[in-house]
Amino acid sequence: MAGSAAAVLLARAGCKTLLIEKESKPQHKVCGEFLSHEALSHLRGLGVDVAALGAVPITAVRLAGRLGVSETPLPFAAMSLTRRTLDEELMRLAEGAGACVQRGSSVQSLVRDAQGWQATLADASPNAASAAFLATGKHDVHGLPRPAGVQSNLIAFKMYWQLTPAQTKELVGHVELNLYRGGYAGLQPVEGGVANLCCLIRRSDFQRMGGRWESLLQAMQNDCSHLKSRLHGAEPLLARPLAVSPIPYGFVRPYSDGLWALGDQAAVIPSFTGDGMSIALHSGVMAAEMYLRGDTAEAFQQRLHEQLAPQVALAMRLSQGLVAEPQRTLMETVARLWPGVLRVVASRTRVSTHENRVAMDAASVGIY
Repeated sequence: MAGSAAAVLLARAGCKTLLIEKESKPQHKVCGEFLSHEALSHLRGLGVDVAALGAVPITAVRLAGRLGVSETPLPFAAMSLTRRTLDEELMRLAEGAGACVQRGSSVQSLVRDAQGWQATLADASPNAASAAFLATGKHDVHGLPRPAGVQSNLIAFKMYWQLTPAQTKELVGHVELNLYRGGYAGLQPVEGGVANLCCLIRRSDFQRMGGRWESLLQAMQNDCSHLKSRLHGAEPLLARPLAVSPIPYGFVRPYSDGLWALGDQAAVIPSFTGDGMSIALHSGVMAAEMYLRGDTAEAFQQRLHEQLAPQVALAMRLSQGLVAEPQRTLMETVARLWPGVLRVVASRTRVSTHENRVAMDAASVGIY
């Protein structure tokens, strides 16, 4: 999303733009697929009509664990849309704006020289450019590794489910955060009446289960009765779950060596915040705008770090508590006694631009 968003704006401004996409056809991604107010604002600016693509509204959040279920309305409008659908639409817009979209190609190396950047693709073909925007998500380009995150001991899995009609109806309009030993899982509806389950587990706990998805799925339900009720009678829609590890949660890039790092290459916020897609779009749009103004990659990375570091730090403290005792029980207890705390968390982990700070302050008035 970050790379495509930047490519759309750069191409529309008349820049000769090459967008390199590793996959040859649309793919699902390990992603919660939650579109916050900020993400929706960026998509409207790019010309994306998410409703026309089938996005479904999300109006409330539920927290479920051993102590029961807590629920509160979200402090902003949100939607849900699969990455496969959204990514394809953004690449279509980039191509329509004049960008050259090269699919089925992967960058094997990216090297800076006196003229700019040299990217070598899998077929050994070289590509020279004056500027390079790195938007490879959670996967690093060879020779450009990110430092480990604050919480890098997690494995993420994703599975689409066809819930029973009764459970589908119960889930409408909600994103649910289900807590269990060693991890948590987000469940929300996406287009087509399908539910997206994106879950995390500490590597040590997963290994203790024998390293099997089936064992993890059973353990999650044993520890969270709410999730068990949701998945009762449900049918998995993928042959096997998607997975990614390690995840450098808490990483925020503090500087640049001339490379414009976007999305997860710039910052990785814990998934329970639902802000990953917003950060990706925000970074792509801001990078393109600053580049077109003549700003440097170093100035961009510093400004993005200033905007994201406080929110990522707060989200990290909460994420670490969600997977460990006794912090998890304490957080559940607080949410049960004061459901509005979920709205506070949702507000305080958003991208910190001026517009969003005003919106967060307004949303908090009715909470305290």
